[in-house]
Amino acid sequence: MSSKDVIIFSTADWDTPYWTNKQHTAKQLAQKGYRVLYIESVGLRSPNLGSGRDLSRIQRRLKRGLQGVRQVEEGIWVLSPLVIPFKHQHSLIRAFNQGLLRRTIHRFLQRKSFKAPMAWTYHPFILETLKGLKLGPLVYHCVDDLSAIPGIDAESFNREEQRLLGNAKVAFTTSPALQEKCAAHCSNVHYFPNVADLCHFNQAFDKAPLPEDLQAIPEPRVYYIGVLSDFKVDFQLLIEVAENRPHLNFVLIGEEREGQTSPLVERLRTLPNVHFLGYRPYEALPSYLRGANVALLPTLINEYTKAMFPMKYFEYLAAGVPVVSTPLDFTRYNQAGLKVGADAASFEKAIDQQLERGKLTANETVDFVGENTWGARMDNMLKIVASAI
Repeated sequence: MSSKDVIIFSTADWDTPYWTNKQHTAKQLAQKGYRVLYIESVGLRSPNLGSGRDLSRIQRRLKRGLQGVRQVEEGIWVLSPLVIPFKHQHSLIRAFNQGLLRRTIHRFLQRKSFKAPMAWTYHPFILETLKGLKLGPLVYHCVDDLSAIPGIDAESFNREEQRLLGNAKVAFTTSPALQEKCAAHCSNVHYFPNVADLCHFNQAFDKAPLPEDLQAIPEPRVYYIGVLSDFKVDFQLLIEVAENRPHLNFVLIGEEREGQTSPLVERLRTLPNVHFLGYRPYEALPSYLRGANVALLPTLINEYTKAMFPMKYFEYLAAGVPVVSTPLDFTRYNQAGLKVGADAASFEKAIDQQLERGKLTANETVDFVGENTWGARMDNMLKIVASAI
């Protein structure tokens, strides 16, 4: 590809506590010499005016949007779109928002002399934004079935996604189910699972003391790291397993999602062998995983999660921690360091088996993760994009 410029249309704000594919992709592209304009989420669901968290987010977005484009790292600029945050499903509102965003992008591209940038998007509501802009290839990176998220207008989303796929040069998906969905509307679809920063999580093998709050929790320690979301995490399963295995200490690192009030989480907090440590930054995760005996993916099976490939799977393996998961679709194609349990009894048995096998060796970690790293995946993706032009 002649241009080394790219616009990323994200579904996550740059500074969100839990980094996703979007921020990692931007960093990888910047490390490979690209200049990146990272456009934060336009908001795919209408906010709840009764939610203090939603209102606070609107205020933060308005403040950042008025500040204009900001540079956050070498080669990466972030734009917080100023949009009407309501009634996204209505064509007039969507057209107004995308038109306003188009003018802002155009001014930035001129000011920074971006030349025919590649458009790399994680959501489909961009076609009106792209009109009139001189762009390179359009890439759709489908990492979740966003139409299944509570609060999303599924009909509107799927209609726009089909339009986007009809215009995309390439589509990448993180699961075979998403690949099948996208392939119905695009002839150039490729499956790449979620990956991990092997060097970062390999720091769990370093000889160093555990964090102080972890030292007070005796082994065996069974972990879950991530957002404590009641439409992703099977809290009832965790309650049953924790009650049936009182000798195990369950360590939860993360916070509840915005606007959530879950009675199951509150019940889980009452169990003496369940320890809520709260949010810990990405940089600190290897030091915490150093103390893990087993790591969990206790995911609910529903319309949204059935197409998921959890990023935490390879991150856990990269830290040398064996994994137990509920039977998500990805477990049909990935068995390295993994045991699966569909209910409390089988989940408990899987944990017991992983405790007996012990932590992974450094060689096993490298072998199990293989080429499922950010750098290797980005290299392969860019080769496919180049061949499609």
